[in-house]
Amino acid sequence: MTSKLRLADRTNDLFPILGFLAAMASLAMPLNAWLVAFILAGAVVAAVHHAEVIAHRVGEPFGTLILALAVTVIEVGLILTLMQAEPEKAQSLARDTVFAAVMVILNLLMGLCLLSGAIRHHEQRFQRTGIGAALATLTVLTVVTLVLPNFTSSIPGPFYSATQLGFVAVVSLILYATFALVQTVRHRDYFLPDGDAQDEPDAHAAPPSIQRTAISGALLLASLVAVVLLAKNLSPIMGALLADWGAPPAVLGVLIAALILAPEGLAAVRAAKADRLQTSLNLALGSALATIGLTIPAVAILSIMTDLPISLGLDAKSTVLLFLSLIVSVQTLANGRTTVLQGVIHLMLFAIYLFTTFVP
Repeated sequence: MTSKLRLADRTNDLFPILGFLAAMASLAMPLNAWLVAFILAGAVVAAVHHAEVIAHRVGEPFGTLILALAVTVIEVGLILTLMQAEPEKAQSLARDTVFAAVMVILNLLMGLCLLSGAIRHHEQRFQRTGIGAALATLTVLTVVTLVLPNFTSSIPGPFYSATQLGFVAVVSLILYATFALVQTVRHRDYFLPDGDAQDEPDAHAAPPSIQRTAISGALLLASLVAVVLLAKNLSPIMGALLADWGAPPAVLGVLIAALILAPEGLAAVRAAKADRLQTSLNLALGSALATIGLTIPAVAILSIMTDLPISLGLDAKSTVLLFLSLIVSVQTLANGRTTVLQGVIHLMLFAIYLFTTFVP
């Protein structure tokens, strides 16, 4: 087991360097698409790993906030890079990716966490106050950014005008910043394990040394640079491949969200299996909030600066699935206890979303 852990650590240390070198090389010459995809996936996994190392050093709930921010930086970088590389597909890319990330987090990730934890521990508990605050903030952000554009009248279609988009970007930043302040400073205890769970010796891994944390910080930065540059190199090939398969345009958003959230999802599932559901939910909902609260303002700035219209409003089918996911999430987390049933419900909701994406 120790040798496997050491091999994993070495791999996560290698991919940021390899990715950075490949990214620099891609600026001068074309690279093999499969090689770029392999290195890109490794760089994403390594980035989240090193963010997790830093998160362990600073402790909860700051740790989950840092991890969520790192994942969102990767997501924003990928979206902005692909939007600039393929302007003809840029209108709906941000919407599709943000919506896919929300559905992956609320249904797939939460469902896996609840199911895996309940299978091992039968019933798990968490702090309702903090989770309720997160869900309320997430509900406002998702409806304002993904639903309200369909009902505004300044310009036709599922679009915000430049003024409206700027206002929504400011609102999103204020909401996310306020939530981060509540989570990390004013009401930090709302997001810690209830009762004595936070004092258990296995509640957290042993914190890394200052030297290891500094190395992880440098490798995290190298990974972020690699992800953004390699995605730009790979984007035309991905678009052509999806077109050859006859896949709907929204599938690209699902792939981006799945790639980015996979490593963090594994960390959340491991925490749930270790009976640390509070940490799992902090990771899941924190990522969803950061996805909207930071991605939408970044996309809005690009849209306004380049005069590129961004379609944010969801279609009727996606709107129904979003509202259903939010309502079920509120009911699932209403009493501070979870069982196998809630996990299965969320997984089936994700299956419905995935099926209707490929078979609209």
